[in-house]
Amino acid sequence: MGICDNRTVIITGAARGLGRAYALAFGAEGANVVVNDIGTSLSGEGRDTSAADGVVEEIKAAGGKAVANYEDITDWDAAGRIVQCALDAFGDLHVVVNNAGIVRDRMFVSATLEEWDATMHVHLRGHFCLARHAVNYWREKQKGGVNPDARIINTSSGAGLQGSIAQAAYSTAKGGIASLTLVQAAELGRYGITANALAPSARTRMTEQAFADKMATEGQAFDVMDPANIAPTVVWLGSSESADVTGCVFELEGGKIMLEDGWREGPCVDKGARWEPADVGEAVAKLISERVPPRKVWGTA
Repeated sequence: MGICDNRTVIITGAARGLGRAYALAFGAEGANVVVNDIGTSLSGEGRDTSAADGVVEEIKAAGGKAVANYEDITDWDAAGRIVQCALDAFGDLHVVVNNAGIVRDRMFVSATLEEWDATMHVHLRGHFCLARHAVNYWREKQKGGVNPDARIINTSSGAGLQGSIAQAAYSTAKGGIASLTLVQAAELGRYGITANALAPSARTRMTEQAFADKMATEGQAFDVMDPANIAPTVVWLGSSESADVTGCVFELEGGKIMLEDGWREGPCVDKGARWEPADVGEAVAKLISERVPPRKVWGTA
């Protein structure tokens, strides 16, 4: 018996890196897995369905159940077909893991509108389209008197939580995903749906280029950057056992599970009257001196 026996999960970007690790882990825990991947390059170009097919074969060879799906998560109608694929293959849907993404690294001063729009399109629109169709299904199920016991698991990033040099678009999109997760959690609980997000640190096509030194841990006694280290927490979040956990962002690396604190009110000064512009500087300096020092932007000294 696995922790996700007979639960059906859609995983986007499931043919490589983290997505592949999630798909294999869900399959090993008894889930029915929809392996969604259009097989694009890191920059979002091209198509190759063979990678998704390969993951499906791995899951089946290990005794699990899986189907491949090659639909585009950023296309509204195609996203609906991904949900329908799960229903046609397995009769139900319980979990959506929004993992697919692209990266267009560029210093802000050199960033282009095309790169910005492409990054927002895949990350933000992609997270929206699939989850929105899934929520339609789960809401109707709840209206029919059945608790869907459903999960949305989104993918943010350390870049989205604290910023990253040369990744303005990626950081902005990932920060938006963290905020989206909070709203989903607040709105969807009434329908039996939880929403949580991940900020995983592991070796992927994206991180191998951006953080090559940090990712080079293969061959060590414990490969901290192995994507498979992230999968157990994701699988647990997709299980029935996580029903009371929602609105959380988990930062994951190696054997570490860290719950992010999020934005909260910090030091405050209240004059009780309107400020004069000349007096604001002194007040702000006092507030900065009293705050908890923020985490540094990735890539800064």
